[in-house]
Amino acid sequence: MAGPVSPHLVIPMMLWGETPPSHCISAIQISHDHCTLVTGSHDGQLCVWAMDPNTYKATPKCFLVGHTAPIVCLVAAKNTLEMECIVSSSENGEMCTWDLIDGQCIESVKLHQIHSHIQSYSFGGTEDASLFCIGNYPEILVIDPFTLEIIMNLTSRVHPDWMAAIHVLRPTRRQDDVVLGLTTSGVVKVWTVGAQDLNNSGEPILEHESKQIRCLNATSMTCCLYNQRTVIIVSPKTWQIYDAGDFSLLCSMSSKQGESWVGGDFLATDRIIVWNTKGTAFVYRLPTNCVVESKDFHNKSSEEDLPFLYCVLKLSDEQKLPCPPSIRCSLVVKEDGRLVKLLLRGDANGRVSVFTIPEVTDNQLEQIQQLDFDNPPNMTSESCSSISDSWMAIQPKPIGILSHMDSTIPVTSSLYITTQNRLVCGRADGSIVLLNGIATLKLLLLQQTFTDIPDVLTLNGHTGRVTCLLYPYQLHNRYDPEQLVSGGADFTLCLWNISSGTLLQKFCVQVGEIAQLLVPPANSSPRILQCICSVAKDHSVSLISLKERKCVLLASRHLFPVTCIKWRPLDDFMMVACSDGTLYVWQMETGQLDRVVHGMSAEEILNACDESVSVIPSFQEGGLANPAIHFFRGLKHRNISAIRHAALRGLNQLQHANASNNQDSGDLSKDRGVPLSIQGLRSNTSETEFHAVFFDAEALVVQLLHEEYSLMSPNTLENHGLINQNEYQKVAALTHSASPDAQKKIADFLGKVKDKAGDMERRLKDKDKHGILAKVRESAENMQHKIQSRNDGLNAKYPDRGAEDERDGASVGSSGSTRHRQVPNSLPTDWSLTMEIAQLLLSLLHGWTLDADLDHACQSRLGLAKPKSPICFGLISRSGHMMLMLPTWPAGESVEHFTALSHWSISSTLTTNHLLAIVALSNTLMSMNTTAFSDGKLVRQYPPRDAKRSGDDRKAEEPFTVHDVQTKQGWSLMATLHCVLLPDKVCEFQHLRHPSGLETFRKAQIEMLARRWQDRCLEIREAAQALLLAELERIGVDGRKAVVDHWATFLPTYADPFTIAGPSHSVGFNANNLTGSGTQNLSVPSQQWGNDGGSPARSAGEYDAEEDHDDEDDGEDVALRRPSRSMELKRRQATSIVLLGVIGAEFGQDVGDNKKTSETETRKRKTVEGFGLGPNQNLARLTSKALTYLLLAPASPKLPMHTSLRRAAIDLIGRGFTVWEPHLDVSKVLLSMLDLCCEGDKLIPSMTYGLPLSPAADSCRTSRHALTLIATARPAAFITAMAREVARYITLQQNAQTLNVNLANTTLARAKPEILRVIELLIDKMQADISDLLVEVTDIVLHCVDHGHLKGRSLSEVFPSLCRFSQITHCSSSRRIAVGSRNGSLALYELRGQKCQYIQAHNAEITACAFSPDGKNLASYSSTENRLSFWQQAATGVFGLGAVQTRCVKTYTTDPLPPCVRSGNTIPFRMARLQWHSGKTVAIMLSDGSETRYHL
Repeated sequence: MAGPVSPHLVIPMMLWGETPPSHCISAIQISHDHCTLVTGSHDGQLCVWAMDPNTYKATPKCFLVGHTAPIVCLVAAKNTLEMECIVSSSENGEMCTWDLIDGQCIESVKLHQIHSHIQSYSFGGTEDASLFCIGNYPEILVIDPFTLEIIMNLTSRVHPDWMAAIHVLRPTRRQDDVVLGLTTSGVVKVWTVGAQDLNNSGEPILEHESKQIRCLNATSMTCCLYNQRTVIIVSPKTWQIYDAGDFSLLCSMSSKQGESWVGGDFLATDRIIVWNTKGTAFVYRLPTNCVVESKDFHNKSSEEDLPFLYCVLKLSDEQKLPCPPSIRCSLVVKEDGRLVKLLLRGDANGRVSVFTIPEVTDNQLEQIQQLDFDNPPNMTSESCSSISDSWMAIQPKPIGILSHMDSTIPVTSSLYITTQNRLVCGRADGSIVLLNGIATLKLLLLQQTFTDIPDVLTLNGHTGRVTCLLYPYQLHNRYDPEQLVSGGADFTLCLWNISSGTLLQKFCVQVGEIAQLLVPPANSSPRILQCICSVAKDHSVSLISLKERKCVLLASRHLFPVTCIKWRPLDDFMMVACSDGTLYVWQMETGQLDRVVHGMSAEEILNACDESVSVIPSFQEGGLANPAIHFFRGLKHRNISAIRHAALRGLNQLQHANASNNQDSGDLSKDRGVPLSIQGLRSNTSETEFHAVFFDAEALVVQLLHEEYSLMSPNTLENHGLINQNEYQKVAALTHSASPDAQKKIADFLGKVKDKAGDMERRLKDKDKHGILAKVRESAENMQHKIQSRNDGLNAKYPDRGAEDERDGASVGSSGSTRHRQVPNSLPTDWSLTMEIAQLLLSLLHGWTLDADLDHACQSRLGLAKPKSPICFGLISRSGHMMLMLPTWPAGESVEHFTALSHWSISSTLTTNHLLAIVALSNTLMSMNTTAFSDGKLVRQYPPRDAKRSGDDRKAEEPFTVHDVQTKQGWSLMATLHCVLLPDKVCEFQHLRHPSGLETFRKAQIEMLARRWQDRCLEIREAAQALLLAELERIGVDGRKAVVDHWATFLPTYADPFTIAGPSHSVGFNANNLTGSGTQNLSVPSQQWGNDGGSPARSAGEYDAEEDHDDEDDGEDVALRRPSRSMELKRRQATSIVLLGVIGAEFGQDVGDNKKTSETETRKRKTVEGFGLGPNQNLARLTSKALTYLLLAPASPKLPMHTSLRRAAIDLIGRGFTVWEPHLDVSKVLLSMLDLCCEGDKLIPSMTYGLPLSPAADSCRTSRHALTLIATARPAAFITAMAREVARYITLQQNAQTLNVNLANTTLARAKPEILRVIELLIDKMQADISDLLVEVTDIVLHCVDHGHLKGRSLSEVFPSLCRFSQITHCSSSRRIAVGSRNGSLALYELRGQKCQYIQAHNAEITACAFSPDGKNLASYSSTENRLSFWQQAATGVFGLGAVQTRCVKTYTTDPLPPCVRSGNTIPFRMARLQWHSGKTVAIMLSDGSETRYHL
């Protein structure tokens, strides 16, 4: 019954129906405060009950689903009053730890050992418990309840045997614990466990004592809690009292004929209670020789002094049940101090009965003993509760999937076809109904004004109930998309055409009820590829060919029920495993039984099937399943049909060898994440199905954005900022060579192509004597103009024709040969389907009643609708385990109360998932073109195509513009309510309407949000970041300090110096955990953080699950996974790094003083200790080291290159760079980020592109964003670090041949476009900071820009941003660049020789400089110094053959700048600039428009 396993954000919702689910109780456990009761069933699910501690009335709250076998043991995981966690164990070795408060499966594992009894025991009386487990194995296992890891092993030295019963206790006046064990053969063993044994988990502990007693196959052993001296041992035939000192028998009592004892416990030192398999409990007074306080203790009992039965506890309406009840004895301490003893009984019909064990004094007992009666008095239960009784009390009745139909026929099988939005339901009368899935859900769940009942198609062909359904095309596209297969209890298999509703073929092959339908693997032979596999309850398996309409194989020699089917398609084998462990190997083509295997060999063959999965097509010659093999097998078994098919297939293979390689390429069996799926679930095969609706919020966001982008042209995408390829290509072109020879060759090539095209056009015109081509071209242009004008007219004249245009568009698009042109207000069917899913999900998740104005906006503007009744939500956790809310809790509440309060009081994990979905979907719809719903129909407007519109057109568009603004405002308000205001609104609602209610708001889990900080879906990523920051802001400084104190203990530390060898990612580190000693390598646990490494880039349509989050583990087989403490520690380390990184980045104090005083003071008040400017910067240092390690660490299996954790580290370094800067090596950080951005133009369309990217592209986008944040936060640090690296690169370039270094592969050479992008951004936004470092900026730009671009073009044409500064000038003729610096020096760059010369031109900051038109003279001006200087280059030596020097030829003292110029400009280059009017005259142009000319 496990739900779909997906790392996506999946939100389950249940449709239970009017029939309650069955719950055959097999185990029961109650909390110490008697407010929570948990029962396990034979069907594998757990039920959590809320119990009233005064009346003992229990109400079922939810199901915990995940086990695949009957529950055997239930035990508390902690020794607390509330029983927050519980551990369950099943018959097949599965163990799960459940969080009862949150509804999650914390951990799950499948062990080889199967437990029959588990006792929870706390060493030293602490809250932390350990589980002592016994079963069908010869030792006692001590297991950690949270990691489910074996921490201790108690083995036997003498007579090792299976343990039948166990009891753990700590004797008084001793410091160690004693474990009593009893084997099935009756040997009592005693182990002593001390503190030294707890730390030595590797060595097994041997028993200290052992003794043989006369007790076989015991079921329980309990030591007296009051004296620790007597022990009761219960076996099926007798119960016995022993002395714990020497295990001598004190007394015993045999069971009645036909009854068996099950368990017992002490009520007092002289009172016991024992119960049998019929659920009846007997209360005895022990004889005096069994009472420690008596003088006759340990003496031989007399015939008169026997156990006295004085009370029997049994139900008044005892029924015959198929399974024995589960019974547990419990003690309750009342508020007045009274000790009340309870007996809990769980029956096979789902009923829980609570008995109060009477307190009888000795005097009363003597009076009762004097009475002569044959039957002791009976006591009935204090209370009885059952799921069925609670179910029948619900008004109105719970909603089922077919509740809108006037039919009481139960649903026995169901299937949802996602590609067609069809819900297929098979019923008990043999009929099959096909419904519109989303329309049915909206009709059942939402309060909508329209009442259109979806059309129903009924298929009649079965005479018995429908047991299974299969839509083969949904699993693989090799099948016909119109075919549906159904199996029934009438032994028939029906093939249907779901378009026409006709029965194509009925197969009557097997003589048993059809139990399951399967599809063979994609690499089978061509004949088998067209078959389906049918499993029947007569133990037979058949292969039915849908193409040939006949049975290909009937495997009917199995003696026991079929449990598993595996395939070896390359060997043409189908392997059928039966319940007795036998494996039958069948040849699929010949239909012969190849062999029968038993025992371990069968298990090895089945395991080998999983290992031999291959993608090699079976029709290749190298495969074993080739025609020769089948031909030989056909001759061997004299099978003429197999010989004929093998021969035909061999001929077909020879004729179509090349074409065959492209077949079966579309395997649809992968989980690609569908926005909506509906699954039928049941507790067992005999009951009616109830249905689970799964909304995949991530797939829904992706599908919405994909369809939005698909409706836009490339120009529209670029106008909306979704792609910026042209802008990036302009920057990237500057870094490539611009040789005139290369340009000439390209121009010549394009000219030849143009000439050839012209010649071809002239030839066509010569051949077209009748002007056919001209007429066709003219008619096409006219038709295009007519269609365009008609569409524009419809857009302005009929804005409400969405439904008609949608139908027209569907009819045009269905022709296959006509490409439908999208017009306003017309949507494809898939688009409407996706939007309706979004409408349904948001309507169910929205917090109605909390904000009346927003509710009105949601109903009037956005078209959402309120739910009809409270929704039974669910929660998916590890390995597909689910928590499913029942409609019985809370019973009878209104929809308003549920949506405003109860919805947010179920579970913090559920609250987190729902808030993520609401915020992500709201932001997605807000970013799209106007999307809303009106009366259940989709309304959508597109922006006009033509920019030149008339006044009438603009007037017609004004209503759409207003509606657009209102719609976007509505989505924004919805996101704001659930992101920021929800906790306060819920508390306000509870205070006003339900001040005495017990429900509390379950706030979002910050650790879950931290793990989604870099989710692969951009919208969910932004939603998680917004929710986490809002929650951290809401809890205040004290709350953030508490979070830091809790998670700082898991932060790994790195010893200084932190040596990382540059961008080559060679790392040396020593990591010591704060909670322990030794070296601790930080790696990414695969169950927690996404592992994207090695995944190829895929399109949005092929996007499928590759990462993992808090709630899921990628569908990993629980039998192969072994949880461990080290894995949990690494998981917490990763979460700690991200959480502390977020708190430090967003709430840490900046190092610099570049902020305003008020803002700085506000930031100081919010700063958490350890992230400030004081002496205590330990947290900031440790966090920065951890983030830097994640960034710079080389790729490895433990930490792949492209993971969400590494992306989170990159993002947090960028966000909090001002906090981490003192502890970082800035150059290494920048080079590592640039290394990830080298292929940015090829990987990412734009920073705001919403569709999921490949892992490498996502890392590139995150690194680019982090670089932008670092550069804008600390421009000086970025520029100086890059200039330093450029200087190293130039030095290395000069010695490249000597050092034999390939500079083309270095980061600085490959990341030139990204560096130019950041420099251009800084110039646009932070000119004041850049003006102080112009020389360094010029060094970086000249390194990135190929100098060939500056041969025939000026610097203002090549890189215009740099020429905004008047301190920079470029001369194209002499190929020189001059830059004036802040310290008064001039930097002269010779582009020919790639040299730079520095001249101390002024004693103050240079305001402007300019070359003369001929390039012979250079003028420099300093407004601070009031000085203008002229410079010339001249060669020294005889005949000008010496070195070239620049010297000052003339100097002027200028007038001071006017006050109006200085007061209005704080940036020097805006005050004045130099302009040459001739080769000898230069003018100083001031910002006020005045100029002063000077002559050389």
